[in-house]
Amino acid sequence: MMRSLEAWTPRRFALVGLGFCVLMMGVALFLEHVMGLEPCPLCIFQRVAVMATALVLALAALHGPRGWGGIVYGVLGLLTVAAGIGLAGRHLWLQSLPPSEVPSCGPGLDYMLEILPLQKVLSMVLVGSGECAEVGGRLLGLSLPGWTLIGFVVLALSPLGMLRAALNGRRRQVAA
Repeated sequence: MMRSLEAWTPRRFALVGLGFCVLMMGVALFLEHVMGLEPCPLCIFQRVAVMATALVLALAALHGPRGWGGIVYGVLGLLTVAAGIGLAGRHLWLQSLPPSEVPSCGPGLDYMLEILPLQKVLSMVLVGSGECAEVGGRLLGLSLPGWTLIGFVVLALSPLGMLRAALNGRRRQVAA
């Protein structure tokens, strides 16, 4: 198995990661539109992190990078995944707070984006609100942000694979 992974190019890792991003967004949209779960502001920011990762991976798949290009796309992909991991971790932390420490509910994200500067919106969302502390449902004992965190950790394998493939390709070029 490891032998076959060593033959993968950064493009193949990008395509697999892109497919996983599509799966994550599909699940999120299913939960919202079919199951009726309204996303809180942190959930929406996590979706943005998935879409940003998908954009980086789609560009990498189209470009088919080798060498430095694979390294650049791999690092950018890791940065977007790290943002998602941070957001999902923050969301889990808010859900673990005792009820007395949960921040009060704030205005909706749409309203905040209309009247506040973006920096203030980011600050308010990252501080969290009461709606972000609600556990909408559990699957196998984990809340949705827990599953999202696992998804981001799995997704991190794609840019890591891109980096490894790009670095292995550079080593082969230097050795030749």
